[in-house]
Amino acid sequence: MKVLKTLLIFVFVLGIIGCKDEPKIEDTVSTFYFIRHAEKDRSDGDNVDPELTQDGLGRAMHWAEILDDVAIDAIYSTDYERTQMTAAPSAVKKNITLQIYDLGNIDIEQFKAENLNKNVLVVGHSNTTPDFVNKMIGQEKYGPIDDHQNGSLFIVEIVNGIATDMRLNFNCNCPD
Repeated sequence: MKVLKTLLIFVFVLGIIGCKDEPKIEDTVSTFYFIRHAEKDRSDGDNVDPELTQDGLGRAMHWAEILDDVAIDAIYSTDYERTQMTAAPSAVKKNITLQIYDLGNIDIEQFKAENLNKNVLVVGHSNTTPDFVNKMIGQEKYGPIDDHQNGSLFIVEIVNGIATDMRLNFNCNCPD
């Protein structure tokens, strides 16, 4: 009988210890917002680094408004006037220093690690933006953006190393 009582107490104590919550491993969530630069000035066909038009400036402000409620932690832009001008309103509004990137020189895994648990805005071009998204999701899903389409927003969310993506399109009622 004494052995039975001891065994029951042991099983009871073991049951209580076994019911303790395991320490929860925190989820890692990184969200990347990819946009193409806003409307560029096409008046000088020889200019490889044009600024934005008035419509483009309006769209850049519109992107800053769209992303206003998002807690952006970092903003990346290519080293071109049109991309930096597109990113500038968001950078000013969020008080974030713009970081320059070159997609040809980015180690994607390192980029993901450096931005772990962050919300990141990335401004690129009609070819580099979908290419960057494809690299982030690990598949060739998106082709180049039409040269006159400036309203696409790609969102890549990486939760515990698993990437999901979506593409949204925004029209802009930007001033002429």
